[in-house]
Amino acid sequence: MAPKLAAEFLGTLWLVLGGCGSAVLAAAFPDVGIGLLGVSFAFGLTVLTMAFAIGHVSGCHLNPAVTLGLVAGGRFSAGEAVPYIIVQVLGAIAGAGILYVIASGKAGFEVGGFAANGFGDHSIGKYSMNAALVTEFVMTFFFLIIILGATHSKAPAGFAPIAIGLGLTLIHLISIPVTQTSVNPARSTGPALVVGGWALQQLWLFWVAPIAGAVVAGIVSRSFWPDDKA
Repeated sequence: MAPKLAAEFLGTLWLVLGGCGSAVLAAAFPDVGIGLLGVSFAFGLTVLTMAFAIGHVSGCHLNPAVTLGLVAGGRFSAGEAVPYIIVQVLGAIAGAGILYVIASGKAGFEVGGFAANGFGDHSIGKYSMNAALVTEFVMTFFFLIIILGATHSKAPAGFAPIAIGLGLTLIHLISIPVTQTSVNPARSTGPALVVGGWALQQLWLFWVAPIAGAVVAGIVSRSFWPDDKA
């Protein structure tokens, strides 16, 4: 179990450092900012690279919603879910902490949004709480459908990391304007702890909606792929 937990910790750290780091450090950098498209690809690349690196160790969940969705789909042991979720959250916090150390090294640094997820006045597109709930539920639902389908025993072997990484990229392209894109309670928790205040007050949504979407996807997947126990 220890290698699995270590892999999940490092993988989730990498997701937050790479994805949120691209938003905080590079998205609007003067003259050469990578913008929404760049941030979307950065998040996708964190999952793609870690899926190849640690997928054979821990399954590369990096996300409490993914872990619980896989449990609901019969693909993962419920007994291992809690330790997985704990180390994922700790990895996300560590990634946010490292990012803060780097970002605060710039003269005139202010925490600002710090890639935290939000709705209403804290959505970059000023989308409502209801819009955020629907977005996070639906995007996480389809993320789990992609994961469960791409990792099925009858799916083409070796291509799952590409499908999952590009799936997460697409999800970010759709939903960054709405919530800054969570689909991952751990990813939301790390930056929220740095920002505090409003980010912590709104954090509940980015646990409830992604987990609900993932669990529903897992349940639905049993009718799509009833014979797979991978």
